[in-house]
Amino acid sequence: MICDMCGDSSRLYKVIVEGAELSLCKECSKFGKVIAPIQQDAPYSAKKSIKEPQPENIQLLAGDYAEKIKRKREQLGLSQKELAERLNEKESVLQKMESGHFEPPIETAKKIEKLLNIKIIEEHEEKYEDKMPRARTETFTIGDFIKIKK
Repeated sequence: MICDMCGDSSRLYKVIVEGAELSLCKECSKFGKVIAPIQQDAPYSAKKSIKEPQPENIQLLAGDYAEKIKRKREQLGLSQKELAERLNEKESVLQKMESGHFEPPIETAKKIEKLLNIKIIEEHEEKYEDKMPRARTETFTIGDFIKIKK
């Protein structure tokens, strides 16, 4: 457990501060009335409580989606109006897609892939790396928000 005020992971005490019951370290407990020490089973370890981020698969449009749509539509001999009707979209939306000024939502891109039998959605695996280990916890504590008058 960590101190609610400063984030320290030393011995904690149950303290009443301005009507609120908080878990505070010895240093912060002077700001309220100490009720009792808190029993801790094992020392707090930030590394144990933080789970490793899992890779995430993300679907993105291919960089040349506009060219692929236009090329395949022309190969099939379809006009923009006919393709737009089959996709249940406006013709102006299809024109913007083919010119690259509009990225269709993934659902619409899936319809286009199925209808034209092309691949415009790419799977990307997003990996998260911890650039710099943090010395403190990753959450805010009350101490991050208060000003102490001296």
